[in-house]
Amino acid sequence: MLIEILLLTFMIVAALAICITKQLLASIIIFTSYSIVMSTLWIMLAAPDLALTEAAVGTGISSLLFFVVLRRINVMEDEHREEKERRKNAG
Repeated sequence: MLIEILLLTFMIVAALAICITKQLLASIIIFTSYSIVMSTLWIMLAAPDLALTEAAVGTGISSLLFFVVLRRINVMEDEHREEKERRKNAG
């Protein structure tokens, strides 16, 4: 019972931290930990099918897509910065 209360408290804190955090990478990492805890709670509630789904989708696929998008955003920002420098040097 105590472990469930601790995990639920962690989930509330993690959800708030995801909303408040300004750094995207930190938000993704917190979201991944949130999904892992949610999966653990589903196991504790005797719902292994939901736990497996949460682990696969929440922790696995969603986090992977977030990391890929974050990487792509950084690449796009670098390309935009280089284009601005080229324009500045040309004109």
